Amino acid sequence: MSTEHAAPTLSTRDFIDLEERYGAHNYHPLDLVIERGEGCWVHDVEGRKYLDCLSAYSAVNQGHCHPRILETLREQAAKVTLTSRAFRNDQLPHLYKALRELSGLSRALPMNSGAEACETAIKLARKWGYTVKGIPEDKAEVIVFANNFHGRTISLISFSTVRSYRQGFGPFTPGFTVVPYDDVEAVRRAITPNTCAILMEPIQAEAGVLIPRDGYLKQVAELCKQHRVLFMVDEIQTGLGRTGKTFAFQHEDVRPDVIVVGKALSGGFYPVSAVMADDEVMGVLRPGEHGSTYGGNPLGCAVARTALDVLRDERLVERSAELGTSFLAMLKTLKNRHIVEVRGRGLMIGVALDISARPACEALMKEGVLCKETHDSVIRLTPPLIVTQAELDWAFERIKKVIEAL
Repeated sequence: MSTEHAAPTLSTRDFIDLEERYGAHNYHPLDLVIERGEGCWVHDVEGRKYLDCLSAYSAVNQGHCHPRILETLREQAAKVTLTSRAFRNDQLPHLYKALRELSGLSRALPMNSGAEACETAIKLARKWGYTVKGIPEDKAEVIVFANNFHGRTISLISFSTVRSYRQGFGPFTPGFTVVPYDDVEAVRRAITPNTCAILMEPIQAEAGVLIPRDGYLKQVAELCKQHRVLFMVDEIQTGLGRTGKTFAFQHEDVRPDVIVVGKALSGGFYPVSAVMADDEVMGVLRPGEHGSTYGGNPLGCAVARTALDVLRDERLVERSAELGTSFLAMLKTLKNRHIVEVRGRGLMIGVALDISARPACEALMKEGVLCKETHDSVIRLTPPLIVTQAELDWAFERIKKVIEAL
């Protein structure tokens, strides 16, 4: 007779109690416990099914557990997963080439998380400022923008304007100048001979899907050219099809000096990020000056290449543009005195309210639609790019019901 016992079945409340007891309290998630996901849908431990309209903050643009990416993960995991950068591997060169074809920039530097990639971009900019532009040692400045979100490392929160990200974590890293977003003259005034770079999000996703006026990115890029300043864009949330273009900066006729990507670069299977730049910028690094044990590992590289193939082969960028236009038009018909604005580009949409958005997100969860509030009063809607029109119609009926009841 077997002495093994089946593991007890835990309820949603049991899982939440375990998490609250043993985990750090640095997140405030909605109270469901996801057990599995497929495509645009996830299932909780109670057997309930939900349409995912968050996509892990745009990390699963290709949908949950995409079969092609899963197959690549399994195949590569059976071969070799990690070599460190002490040795070369047969997957990294192919990813370099794929990123070159994707971005048009000549070189890439792979990392893991988006925050790591943003830190990498800042290091590159400073080193370029000293070795190429000739900025005096330790005087380099990077211009950033109010309401930015690039991650939560010490350097990145040093130029955040969100009090909760900074409170209790000082002293902060110097060398950053914060200016208002969507204000070209503020950028012009902030540039000095020691400015090495401007780091910006083409659309401020975490700030509530804030979209600058047409022509803004082009004007900022022109200022960078005039003053020999690197134009760096953080496309971690906005890139890889989310806004209806491969990169959000492509909505305007600009070419960044540095592009930062992450999240959907791996289709949600593995943390993979990258910084892309031309030789003049990437060439400032020498062996030992920057790196990561896991960055560029064969498992991550193989997964990322297939994730990019899926975006191309399934025309997910085009789908985002087409379905995003339709979904935004539907959402703009919503009527409620608490709606301030419905705004979006592609399948990155925000419904701004004049009250807290948390109760609406909790009500939507009960209706089978998962989304999350951002900046307290904005409902962020970012479904996987594989979503169908029928699924968006289904979601809209439930969103309409919840919004009308506010």
